[in-house]
Amino acid sequence: MHVYEVRPRKDHRGFDLISNALPFGRLWYGEPSAISNAVGYAKFHSRSHDAVIRVYDEAGIVIEAHKHTGEFKEW
Repeated sequence: MHVYEVRPRKDHRGFDLISNALPFGRLWYGEPSAISNAVGYAKFHSRSHDAVIRVYDEAGIVIEAHKHTGEFKEW
C-alpha cells in the first residue's frame, strides 16, 4: 500500500506531496487548487496499487483522508 501526504510548505508557498512511492520523493504544488491537484496526482500514480492519501494542516493534524483501491485487474 502506498501512503501519500499533502503538507503545507514551511515557507507558505504551496503544498508538498510526499511519498516513498514517488520517483523523486516529493512534489511541490503552488497553484490555487494545489491540494486537489496533489490528491489527483497521487490517485493517478497509484492507479494499480491501494493507497492512502492524507492532507495535513499547518499544525500537523489530518484534515482530509482518501482511500484509493487499485483498479488494475489481472485476467
